[in-house]
Amino acid sequence: MNLISIGINHHIAPLEVREKVALVPEIMPDALQDLQKYLSQSQAKDKSEVAILSTCNRTEIYCAANDQIITDQQVTDKTIDWLSQQKGFQADELTPYLNTSIASDAVRHVFRVGCGLDSMVLGETQILGQMKQAVQTAKQVGSMGTYLNQLFNKTFSVAKEVRTNTEINMHAISLASAALRLSTLVLGDVAEQRILFIGAGEMIQLCAAHFAAKNPKSITIANRSLERGELLAGYLRDQGRVSESIQLVELPSKLHQFDIVISCTASSLPIIGMGMVKTALKKRIRKPLVMIDLAVPRDIESEVSSLPDVYLYTVDNLGEVVKEGLGHRLSAVKSAEQIIDQQVSQFMQWLSQRAAVPLITSIKERSEAFQKLELEKAQKRLARGENPQEVMAELARALANKFLHGSFHLLHHQDEETFKDSERMLSQIYMMDHFRR
Repeated sequence: MNLISIGINHHIAPLEVREKVALVPEIMPDALQDLQKYLSQSQAKDKSEVAILSTCNRTEIYCAANDQIITDQQVTDKTIDWLSQQKGFQADELTPYLNTSIASDAVRHVFRVGCGLDSMVLGETQILGQMKQAVQTAKQVGSMGTYLNQLFNKTFSVAKEVRTNTEINMHAISLASAALRLSTLVLGDVAEQRILFIGAGEMIQLCAAHFAAKNPKSITIANRSLERGELLAGYLRDQGRVSESIQLVELPSKLHQFDIVISCTASSLPIIGMGMVKTALKKRIRKPLVMIDLAVPRDIESEVSSLPDVYLYTVDNLGEVVKEGLGHRLSAVKSAEQIIDQQVSQFMQWLSQRAAVPLITSIKERSEAFQKLELEKAQKRLARGENPQEVMAELARALANKFLHGSFHLLHHQDEETFKDSERMLSQIYMMDHFRR
């Protein structure tokens, strides 16, 4: 069984590529089942295991495939074909942006992602929650198995060890704090601004907490579900902030009221287009508008950035800001990498042990068959009244000869080149201490 990681991320793919391959939560269960079926071979006893992680910075597919049935290269090629078909790409269009890791490299990559070492914000913790959600979805649709379960359980354990024993998440500049910094640079004191948050997920909650701490004039939450938006607005009111919730359908008539707009939804299409923003700008009479789009795919049409008095920032723009705090955390990376290397070795050892299970089972079954055969012979001889000591001695000799026969045969049919290896292996097996007791 081999482990494979295939995907794109912010290190090698621009935003316009990442948003095209992103998989929104609504389609994830169907995508997992479809991919698992696509990778399966008709003669396969065990299906390939798959999980998919799709965030604003990465879309990655993790596979565990039986390498006796489907090779690493076949899994890689078929996964790329599947992703291309899903998103209307040609496979060669995706290839320059793909990062593929196999076996121990794949394990190390997953560990680094879970620990926040591969994130735009080095050491950030949000990715771990996103990974746990991806695992939960895969479990619900039945695309997880023994190997991916063990891989992700180990990942969560390694992430906890890294955060406990290093300072990787110290001095972190989050996307939320970067959004606050850019807004302040353009508009000045946030306490003088009216803020609109579009969405009510984890990223918006983090941003709302950062902006609310600056006590803005007002905070409005726009969400498809008014109930969920009201939960966040109610929480902010409990903190003493002026806050309300509206539905997304109200955006066209109310967009002009806000000075800062921060959006992060799971919509597959833009929510705010050129026409809506142009109308809002006319009502604002050249008052600047900061728009921060944290969604992938994007919630705000990219053409909006060409409008006068609009300052549009994407998740990649914020990534440049978070790099400023990178130096403080680099010293912790070395310690984190050492922990990961050690845990990768342990996981690969477990994987090797799992690979030996079929052979161990086969040897055990053959052993039990030998025992049954010789025991039946011995019982028949005892029933005929033969000497029990002679019967027991013959039983022991027969069993020993059966187990030694294969080893003697191996030695007698080896060439000079392989004889030494066989001799060394059999010496280790038969000269061990437990054979002397």
